Amino acid sequence: MGEFVSFIGDNLTTFWQYTGFANAAFGNFVMILVGICFIYLAIAKEFEPMLLIPIGFGMLVGNIPFNLEAGLKVGIYEEGSVLNILYQGVTSGWYPPLIFLGIGAMTDFSALISNPKLMLIGAAAQFGIFGAYTIALWMGFDPSQAGAIGIIGGADGPTAIFLSSKLAPNLMGAIAVSAYSYMALVPVIQPPIMRWLTGKKERLIRMKPPRAVSHTEKVIFPVIGLLLTGFLVPSGLPLLGMLFFGNLLKESGVTRRLANTAANPLIDVITMLLGLTVGASTQASQFLTWNSVRIFALGAFSFVIATTAGVLFVKFFNLFLKQGNKINPLIGNAGVSAVPDSARISQVVGLEYDSTNYLLMHAMGPNVAGVIGSAVAAGILLGFLG
Repeated sequence: MGEFVSFIGDNLTTFWQYTGFANAAFGNFVMILVGICFIYLAIAKEFEPMLLIPIGFGMLVGNIPFNLEAGLKVGIYEEGSVLNILYQGVTSGWYPPLIFLGIGAMTDFSALISNPKLMLIGAAAQFGIFGAYTIALWMGFDPSQAGAIGIIGGADGPTAIFLSSKLAPNLMGAIAVSAYSYMALVPVIQPPIMRWLTGKKERLIRMKPPRAVSHTEKVIFPVIGLLLTGFLVPSGLPLLGMLFFGNLLKESGVTRRLANTAANPLIDVITMLLGLTVGASTQASQFLTWNSVRIFALGAFSFVIATTAGVLFVKFFNLFLKQGNKINPLIGNAGVSAVPDSARISQVVGLEYDSTNYLLMHAMGPNVAGVIGSAVAAGILLGFLG
């Protein structure tokens, strides 16, 4: 009987050593609370639920502690585990191009084609990337790390993941979560900046309706866009090539099945896997560091710089435009590539001051230009720092 009790006791002790309760650290509970907060914001506030729910749940998965010495191969950083295999799409950088394929297949570039000068707003908003890069260097990050951190200012999660996987793999978790967090907080961060930087008269500017764009123009655009950006920054081809390929599938009119696959089931599957694995990569032991705190602070600052640069550029550009051709500076925020949320913010803030002034279609021009601009900026940084 004594041996049986001892046997049961030993087994219970071994079982306890395998449980998460026995291996938990304070940091695990901190990250679990953050994950729950992400899920709450996604459901209750509808802040980017397609992103925050996978990332938030991934944080729960990644922070359930286990005995590392047991060799269970369940953790995302344990080579050969299921999570580790799925995470290779992030670390190897092949999830982001597939996301860009889907973005291209669902994006209408008509607003940009009809008014090409809106491309300049998208370019101006990329100042947030290079501003954050400069500040990161000043804070002591090496050039490669600074480049990966700076891309957060483009408000483009896939691009941030792609670049950080090449330049700063050790910081990728913090950079990815920061990028997606600020994308979700577009409705909170941008409106105060837009109101502060614009006057009442500027907010009431009415822009000319965009002209009709022909089918031929829509087909030519992805071809010309690829050739121009590809020759300019060949290092951005994985993102730019897939973006314009997806758009050609959409606009050609003869590959609807392929375009629908890229724009719906493919991008949905990749978004789920990317969000879950990025969230799971935030294991407390890897994520809760001083560098992560600094990256989040820099990410917020770069997002503010990008929004400010976009709005101020429109105000400056208007000095050279004739009356009747001026641009409403409330669409300057849309230069960041958080498609289509930043464009919607332009619409929402504009309607606060004139309930009949619809800015969404105009804002989509710099918004899609921002997608191209962030990919070009990533290509430039990768070319110089890779």
